[in-house]
Amino acid sequence: MILYGEIILNSEAVEIDRPFTYKIPESLNPKVRVGQIVKVPFGFRNKPVEGFIIGIKKEDEVSFDYKMKELLSIETEEPIITLDDIELIYFLKEKYLCKYIDAFRLLIPVGIMKGAKNKVKNVIVLVKDDLSDMKNPEGYKEIIKIIKENSGKYSKSELIKNFSISQYKLNNLLQKGMLKSLEEVIFRYNEREYIKDEDKELTGEQKNAIERILTSDKNIFLLKGVTGSGKTEIYMRLVQNALTNDKSSIVLVPEIALTPQMIERFKGRFGKDVALFHSRLSDGERFDEWHRVKEGKARVIVGARSALFLPAKNLGLIIIDEEHENTYKSEQNPKYQAKEVAEYIANKKGAKLVLGSATPTIESYYRAISGEIDLVEITKRVDGKPMPKMELVDMREELKVGNRSLFSRKLFKSIEEALEKKEQIVLFLNRRGFSTFVSCRSCGYVFKCDECEISMTYHKNGFLICHYCGKTKREPNKCPKCESKYVKFFGAGTQRVEDEIKKYFKDAKVIRMDVDTTRAKDSHEKLYNAFKKGEGDILIGTQMISKGLDFPNVTLVGILAADMSINIPDYRSAERTFQLITQVAGRAGRGVKEGKVVIQTYTPEHYSLQYAKNYDYEGFYEKEFTVRALMNYPPFGKILLINGTSKDENMLKDFMNNIANSISILLKDYNGIELLGPIACMIFKIKENFRWQIVLKGEFDLKFAKKIQELLYDNNKSNYNEIRISIDINPNSLI
Repeated sequence: MILYGEIILNSEAVEIDRPFTYKIPESLNPKVRVGQIVKVPFGFRNKPVEGFIIGIKKEDEVSFDYKMKELLSIETEEPIITLDDIELIYFLKEKYLCKYIDAFRLLIPVGIMKGAKNKVKNVIVLVKDDLSDMKNPEGYKEIIKIIKENSGKYSKSELIKNFSISQYKLNNLLQKGMLKSLEEVIFRYNEREYIKDEDKELTGEQKNAIERILTSDKNIFLLKGVTGSGKTEIYMRLVQNALTNDKSSIVLVPEIALTPQMIERFKGRFGKDVALFHSRLSDGERFDEWHRVKEGKARVIVGARSALFLPAKNLGLIIIDEEHENTYKSEQNPKYQAKEVAEYIANKKGAKLVLGSATPTIESYYRAISGEIDLVEITKRVDGKPMPKMELVDMREELKVGNRSLFSRKLFKSIEEALEKKEQIVLFLNRRGFSTFVSCRSCGYVFKCDECEISMTYHKNGFLICHYCGKTKREPNKCPKCESKYVKFFGAGTQRVEDEIKKYFKDAKVIRMDVDTTRAKDSHEKLYNAFKKGEGDILIGTQMISKGLDFPNVTLVGILAADMSINIPDYRSAERTFQLITQVAGRAGRGVKEGKVVIQTYTPEHYSLQYAKNYDYEGFYEKEFTVRALMNYPPFGKILLINGTSKDENMLKDFMNNIANSISILLKDYNGIELLGPIACMIFKIKENFRWQIVLKGEFDLKFAKKIQELLYDNNKSNYNEIRISIDINPNSLI
């Protein structure tokens, strides 16, 4: 029988973003399967290129009037992806307007594309321990005992080296069939043993939450629990239930900074059944974890959003912790929202999906109270611990009394008191570096990045750094515009906070946790463990310390610039401020001692701060919900963001204006969709590329979004190499 393969080529080119049909040679017919990686000839020169089989058709299902090219070879004996995976690829392509290959790359680890192989070694295993046939059996008893305790762990050379075993005697035992050598796959990541994590005693609310999730007819839940209410213990009990029923679980966390704590608890509870997956793993480590999951050797997956695409066997549960976090939305193609993809997978596999947060997104809470998904609430902390008291400090009043330091009088005194009591402190500032910008006091010149047109941040290593493209400049000693020497550093970042703390509190041990201190591998875990063990009195950090971390001895949290997120020109800024403050505040008072939170702000009257101070999520929701309804923002309407980038600003501007005109004509057939722009983006230049945007706002479906995509591609064919276009539905930011 003649068969034909539908092949997606491993190529970025938009023009070939479609299946190509190839004849399968008869010699390969018995071996070919959907999901394999293959090589096919492509183009006029028939260059061999890699591709993926997404379908196999019989001769009567294919019609063509040209000579059909033949598949060259099969590169992977076993299918890399399943039929379910291919359906997921179709879903991603349709919903997020991406290319096939973008979706494929989510599901296939980089290592496979680079030809990675399992790392193996020959280990010694015990076959039998009857020494009656051996001459001088007494001389072998100790060796047999060692092998018995370590069967399958060590190679021959490792046994000789680690246990001083005689090579002669080891060879004798192998020859007699007492032992044998087997090839074993060696996994490259996180094989260490963790301290056993025992089941915690559940509160009544926790028990009710677990019962509700396990018995409900619905399969999607919003678990809204105040910080410190024991949501992680609920997750672990749900995972245990899934394992008992021979099902796998995926647990997503928003930050790599959270994975050390999560992996410590989950590996402590479930041992080697746990796989860890995030972007800081090497290609080999990701390859290993992917294979462990695919083979069913790891049934609990903990990781960042990419872990959602691991090939979990018999999936029964997906948990998304801190579901409100922006990091669940991808900024690269496909620009997917992990919560939406998780919902698709859960419905497809018949699994339960739990979205957990103390401060859920407006959209998730709206779905919950309208009955679309099940709302499960926990209103009290474990052991009845009180929520930490929050106090807003008006920094305008501090200026009036001559206090120009980073710390208000209230926060300074609170730090002193906590240090005297040997209690730990968390200081939060969502900006790294030493100063936020550098300016000339004589003429007002601001030092900006040449490639990004954004102010550069001063770091204490003597350089100005652009946090968008990474370009650096040496610390200036005079103004390039007026040559004045009156160059001053303004604002503050985490480096400066660290300096100020060391100046005023000389005996305090300080740990700083931001992008600059966590670049090295395993640095998150080292800093987390150091603070947990009491090796630091004060933890200074950016948003990576704002959620999930549980340190019982932290009694004081200081939020140094609460206005930073309020003043971002984005419709979600108030929501993000409320979430950030509530989450950071939740790091205090999680142990025996009560906690306190000091929030420094220049706008204490802002509603997001007032509601956060009182832990009034419902009040904030009502206020924000009203604003969203008036402005037709999600959940009332959708946003489609069109971004154009080019090194030629005039060409880009003309192109975006032409696009806007074409969209205006299209919108005549649609009601209630608003066109905003084109306009230069707030950050209008990054890496020498100018940036313009168009925003469409309203209630539109995927068919409309697809029409916009086709219109963009049709208009950009002649400028494809000069202008890059991206489309994002409900983006994280409009900046």
